[in-house]
Amino acid sequence: MKAVCFRDVEQIETIEIEDPRIEAPGDCIVRVHMAGLCGSDLHPFYGRETGLDPGTVMGHEFVGEVVEAGPDVKWQVGTMVGAPFTTSCGDCFYCQQGFFARCEQGQLFGWRERGSGLHGGQAEWVRVPHANGTLVPLKGIAPEIGLLLGDNLSTGYYCAEMAETGPRGVFAIIGCGTVGLLCAMACQSRGVENLFAFDPQTHRLEVARQMGAHVYDNQAEFVDAIRKATDGRGADGVMELVGLPAAQALAFQVLRPGGILSVVGCHCTPQFSFSPVDAFDKNLTYRTGRCSARLYFDQLGQLVENFETELVGMISHKFSLADSVRAYDVFANRKDGCLKAAFDLTL
Repeated sequence: MKAVCFRDVEQIETIEIEDPRIEAPGDCIVRVHMAGLCGSDLHPFYGRETGLDPGTVMGHEFVGEVVEAGPDVKWQVGTMVGAPFTTSCGDCFYCQQGFFARCEQGQLFGWRERGSGLHGGQAEWVRVPHANGTLVPLKGIAPEIGLLLGDNLSTGYYCAEMAETGPRGVFAIIGCGTVGLLCAMACQSRGVENLFAFDPQTHRLEVARQMGAHVYDNQAEFVDAIRKATDGRGADGVMELVGLPAAQALAFQVLRPGGILSVVGCHCTPQFSFSPVDAFDKNLTYRTGRCSARLYFDQLGQLVENFETELVGMISHKFSLADSVRAYDVFANRKDGCLKAAFDLTL
């Protein structure tokens, strides 16, 4: 099959590799219809996260059709399905709590290290272990929306939820990439009336503005606006969706004492941008971690219904698998006003 594979830092390629096969009774094979490019893919791509085996199929976002199923799998061949970015058995202690991101047998799609792990979804086919607990049937849901539910939309909502967003209070978003924009959508759906958003990319901010946010591409103006809106206190909750030290420092700066810092940006640095003493002195509540995306497939039906057009339009660029080098270039370097890029295997 054709697959987009990691070669080295800033090097990916589309090559022919061996087709996946059923390896356990709970496995199934999905024919991929659409696969997303995510900001998390750029961490190994740029070498910020190390250890990924060369030859690993990239990508942890995909939707498609079940074409082969192990004897224990309940999904019938022909079922259209979406997948969260990690597998989940559905039976362990964590899965029973809805904490699918920490399934005792869970694995991240698109991460193989020292010969172990799972290939990703940027390919013609993908093997899905624990298919019963992992996959979700897509009934009447556009593939673009199924793709977003598998990671970006769920993660954006999770970030807004951790920040305890609602009609009362002042809230801030730092980073208006795909997840940040979907976090703004989540804030709107949760009734937030005072939302401020910062990103240096103006084309992203226009979308955030449509989601009801006051938008800024100048950091000093962003900080000043929040101070003025809160009598100098700072925001009640800050959502950081970048994963870089400068964003973390800015988030700390605009958060009020006793506020909540909600972080879904995937940080790769070994230290925080603020100290334990700083956190103590601000009475800071810091919330972070992987989103249990499987949980949100079942919870975000009303949001999906209300924002269907906006969600489909969030995927601004589509590519064939053969055009993978260009796809990564456009997405990574935000070319042509790219918000979210995907491989569309139905083209």
